Formats: sequence, C-alpha cells, structure tokens
Amino acid sequence: MFNKLQYISQGETVEKQLYNIHQALDAGCDWIQMRFKNQTSEKRFVLAEAVKILCEEYLVNFIVNDDVLLAQKIGADGVHLGLTDMSIPGARAILGNRKIIGATANTFEDVLIHSKNGCDYIGLGPFQFTETKEKLSPILGIEGYVSILNKMKSENITPPVYAIGGITLENIESLMKTGIHGIAVSGMITKSLQKEKLVQQLNDKLYANVII
Repeated sequence: MFNKLQYISQGETVEKQLYNIHQALDAGCDWIQMRFKNQTSEKRFVLAEAVKILCEEYLVNFIVNDDVLLAQKIGADGVHLGLTDMSIPGARAILGNRKIIGATANTFEDVLIHSKNGCDYIGLGPFQFTETKEKLSPILGIEGYVSILNKMKSENITPPVYAIGGITLENIESLMKTGIHGIAVSGMITKSLQKEKLVQQLNDKLYANVII
C-alpha cells in the first residue's frame, strides 16, 4: 500500500530543491514528488538524477511531476500527471505497468476518467487556498471531498485518494474521515522550523486508525 504522506518539492533552483528534499527526507518523509516547473530540461535532469540517488539512499518512493520522459530516462518510481499533461495511457505505454502513475483531479468526472485509464492514485484538490500553485482549480473543502469520495464508493472506484492544497495539521482528522488515503503537502513541510516533529505529528494523525 502507498504511504499516506507525500512531500511535493519546492525551490526555484537545483540547489534549493535539493536542500528542501534532503531536509524532508531527514525529517522522515518517505515519498518524494519532484516538482520543478518552468526550468530547462538540463536543470530538471540534473536535479532528478541527484534526487533519485537520495531517494535510493533513504529507500523512499521517487515520483517525477509532469515529465514522463524524464521519469523514464532516470528510472524514477513513477510520474504524477496534471490535468493538462500527457494522458495516462500514453504515460503507461512509455513507462510500463510496473511504474506508479498518479493523476490530478478536481471533480468526480476527473476521477472517473483517471480510474478508467488505469491510474494508481489520485491527487484530489485543492482542499483550500494555497500559494504553492499558480492556476488554482475550484476549492473543494470538506464537503467536496465527502461528495466525491461517496460517489467513488457507490461506483466502486478504488484508487487511493490524496488530498492536496493548503492542508494544515488541524485539517487532517476531518479530511481522513472523508475516506481519503492520505495527503500531499509542500509548503507546510518546506517552511517548518521543526520538520521532524511535524512529520511525526502528520504521520500520527494519518495512521491513527490503522491497525498494524
């Protein structure tokens, strides 16, 4: 089963990205999604190579945001596709069946399409306002998650759902009650001055009702 906490990387330079990812790994994050927008292919490749080495060292999942060919080239664990990125079948044809393919959704219709196309997980959001993303889709709130997760259940749509977008520590319990699998966060971890404590608190809440 997929980990319940995903860290989506931040940073305007290769060096800043690497620093933030290393900090997140040291704090206990075990799923890294490398998000490095509006950069040259050379810089993205340099960063991806370094992040792959780090993630192998820490034994964590490494997902590349948007760039299917880069994910294939460096042998990442998978890719996360936005609503305007390559199709899931197209990505699957390149990456094969053993790689993880996640997809962004904002509506139940998005979820339905992704599920039919064979995605491995869904990033559903935004939960609330976030400064991390420039072009924000309509905000879902708790009610939006309840509605979409209930429709998924009635249609027997089973890919794990990650909430994303402006999530705080205080939101997690109510979000988990909607039926989501986990959360994907970025700024919350990047900006924290006590990352290890925060990651522990997040995992405590995310895994509170899991029987081991």
